[in-house]
Amino acid sequence: MNVSKRLRTLSKNLSAAEFRFDAATCQAHAGDKWYAAKIPDAVAFPKNAEAVSRILKFATRHKIPVTARGAGYGYVGGCVPERGGLVLSLARLNKIIEINPADFVAVVQPGVITQQLQERVEKRGLYYPPDPASRAHCSIGGNIATNAGGPRSLKYGVTADYVLGLQVVLADGTITQVGGRTHKNKTGFNLAQLFVGSEGLLGVVTEATMKLIPLPPHRVCLSVGFKTVRDMTRAVGAIFAEGFLPSALEVADGYTVAAAMKRTGAAVFRGCSAHMFVEIDGHARSARLEMDELRRVLLRFNPKAIERADGHDDCERLWQLRREFSYALRDTGLTKMNEDIVIPRGSIEKLFEFSARLHKKHGLAIASFGHAGDGNIHVNIMLDESIPGNLRRRDAALDDLFEGVLAMGGVITGEHGIGLAKLPWWKMAASPALRKLHADIKRAVDPAGILNPGKFV
Repeated sequence: MNVSKRLRTLSKNLSAAEFRFDAATCQAHAGDKWYAAKIPDAVAFPKNAEAVSRILKFATRHKIPVTARGAGYGYVGGCVPERGGLVLSLARLNKIIEINPADFVAVVQPGVITQQLQERVEKRGLYYPPDPASRAHCSIGGNIATNAGGPRSLKYGVTADYVLGLQVVLADGTITQVGGRTHKNKTGFNLAQLFVGSEGLLGVVTEATMKLIPLPPHRVCLSVGFKTVRDMTRAVGAIFAEGFLPSALEVADGYTVAAAMKRTGAAVFRGCSAHMFVEIDGHARSARLEMDELRRVLLRFNPKAIERADGHDDCERLWQLRREFSYALRDTGLTKMNEDIVIPRGSIEKLFEFSARLHKKHGLAIASFGHAGDGNIHVNIMLDESIPGNLRRRDAALDDLFEGVLAMGGVITGEHGIGLAKLPWWKMAASPALRKLHADIKRAVDPAGILNPGKFV
């Protein structure tokens, strides 16, 4: 019996999950925001953890590949069903089960959209800081699978820093709880963190208990244009040297700024070759005073333009400009190869210089922007695929990029994951001993290898 027939048999006996076999649904679940795709045999929409358990138990018994999928907003092909089989959509597990101000936790299902959780908890005076650029569309389950971050990770950390406990369904159908709802827990291994960033290779998260913190009552933000990238990167160093810890610190190069200017028309981008967003949060008086001092530091680097925002709504207006960067680069009509590399914080200036050398060597436009505060800069190779030789130049540029980043003591991905896009550089990035450890853990929890096969383990 082939895979499709087996899954049709399962679908008839499992009322707590809808199965779809039609071409349109399978096509819609064949990939994410990366360019590669693979049509699955079927897509399942379970309604509870028990349905997920029965599906995985069946899949293990019959050795059917299963690829869990959140909202499909990844950038590395992480949820592409490379071996076909079943896509397990968690979109209908989308309830916010509990928001508890006394315990400072939220209990949510994986299909909850990140921004929806943030808006709900903020109405209660609470805060869930991780803020990926796609927060209006991506899901908490996907954030956990990739350990997503965002601009606020500088001060507040990434998704892993907010995962207290998980309900996970293992490949054999076992439903288990790892971690809990307390903010400290040393009962055995820290297994909750094992599943954070595991890209769906070790289990399927069906419920998450997330840490919350008090909502900062006020925000102040600066949008700052610079004449040169060097002025901008040195300003970043000065901010930290003067003892500031912004809630977010974002930077962009000239190519990105020009594209953003064309898309948004924002005056703060006009005539600038580099740009910075920096935000301070806290109580209103202290946040404003601290930003006054920080602004004086920035003036030492001769900014071409400064715009200030005061208060939540005003700051969001400026941050919306930052969220337009990726869309602005897509507006160029070029294919955008988004590489979320991370280098040590002290190497920001080196990275931008290195990106400029890559541009000269390979003749490809490169747009770099991202999270200067934690070294996670998105280096985007901009490609006209119609030009002969550009695909070869792209591959050579990527080899040089990752080799250079590793030589700086960095890593090849900070929040997007390995998926399929970075699979060719996995061996470059991980030693044989480290790869063996990954494989040993994978065999222990998924001996049949059904979970997201075809990826880096």
